[in-house]
Amino acid sequence: MNEWQQYEQTTRAYLVEQVQANVNPKRWQHILGVEKSAIALAKRYHVDVIQASTAALVHDYAKECSDQVFLAAITQYDLDPDLKHWGNEIWHGIVGAELIRQQLGIDDEMILEAVRVHTTGAKEMSPLAQVLYVADYIEPNRQFPGVEEARELAKKDLAAAVAYETKHTLAFLIQKEVPIYPKTIETYNSWVAKRT
Repeated sequence: MNEWQQYEQTTRAYLVEQVQANVNPKRWQHILGVEKSAIALAKRYHVDVIQASTAALVHDYAKECSDQVFLAAITQYDLDPDLKHWGNEIWHGIVGAELIRQQLGIDDEMILEAVRVHTTGAKEMSPLAQVLYVADYIEPNRQFPGVEEARELAKKDLAAAVAYETKHTLAFLIQKEVPIYPKTIETYNSWVAKRT
């Protein structure tokens, strides 16, 4: 039995059971789509496939937690108190990583960091974090203007795909006139502004 088969029968089987029980069926389909995209990107860009699969499976584990759970976790895990001023879009990654560590027993810091930044991005992102960030955007169930271009770009240049996604996400948030999390601005300045 090779390493992937062993992972599939042990860790992956456990994560599938735990995560699927925590999310609605539509989100579960999204998660499986992200895993499929993350594995393909990991193979293309020489990123550990097991880490990519694991990060993808758990990235939205906390997405359906209540605000009360997140607010309590921010205090319990001594996270930045400013987080309390944000919401689920930010919490399910940053705070979710702590819940994943505690509830699923995942302590691989590379995986947890990828989960933390999968919606906001970061000034510096590991190849694994880039894979998850892009996979979450281009997974097969996503349908929105520009997604095909993002998918094509992801096949050619991972960093360019990160920049594309960041630019379009920021434009979307600006159009909605919602507050923008500071790390998202940092991601833009690091991955988009420096590339032009």
